[in-house]
This record gives sequence, structure tokens and C-alpha cells, in this order.
Amino acid sequence: MFKRITLTVLLAGAATLAAAQSTPVGLWRTIDDETKQEKSLVRIVDNAGILVGKVEKLNDPSKQDAKCDKCSDARKDQPVLGMTIVEGVKKNPDEAYWDGGTILDPNNGKVYRVRMTPKDGGKALEVRGFIGPFYRNQTWLRVE
Repeated sequence: MFKRITLTVLLAGAATLAAAQSTPVGLWRTIDDETKQEKSLVRIVDNAGILVGKVEKLNDPSKQDAKCDKCSDARKDQPVLGMTIVEGVKKNPDEAYWDGGTILDPNNGKVYRVRMTPKDGGKALEVRGFIGPFYRNQTWLRVE
């Protein structure tokens, strides 16, 4: 009897961990489109079912004091480090992705509609930014 209960608890714990890893929630390594080098770390958190992402680290030492000089909203001239770049993203109930929010590219100041799809068992995150019918994909890699 004890073995059955232990096995049930272990399986439930593993299922919970697997489900947690297949969401965008966590710390992600972003990769520069041009250089293919690690650019930053972005932490995505769940705030009552709505995902929010902030820049937690910039890898380039020369950009630690970078400001979003091309932003046109309240983030204009604010430090990129610590900046909220993902807002309002929710789980699409009919699909295996999260959408409905926006993502900011601090390099050009543009705000895109966003869709986030966990890949490779939650080890990677496909981030797709849209402006009209045009889009750009990035793959972020899970750190934790």
C-alpha cells in the first residue's frame, strides 16, 4: 500500500513539473538575430493568468546603462535593464500557445503583438512578434 501511495505522489509531482516546464513562465536566454550570440536574460512571470516579462540581464557590458531611446511610450529613455518588454500575454484556451499581448524590441522601440509557443518539452520558446501580416520569430532558450 505504501509503495502505491509513494508512486502516485511521485507521478503527480512529475506531471506537475512537466506542465510547469511547458509554459513560457521562467528565465529565458535571448539570442541576437544577427550575431547568434546570447543577448539578454528575460524573466517571464505569471500574474493571475497574465504573463509579464522583464529584462533581467544584459550580456554586453557596454550596454548595462542602455536606455530605450527609440521607444515612443512611457518606456522612452528608461533603462532597458529591468524594463518590462512582454505584457498582457494569456494562454490561448484552444491552442498550445500564449498570445493576446505585446512585446517590445528595445533596439528599435517597436511594439509587436506576440505569440509564445513552448518547444522541445519546454526547453525552448518560440517568440513570434507581429505587425500586421508580417512577423519575426526568435527562439529563446530556457535557463530555469
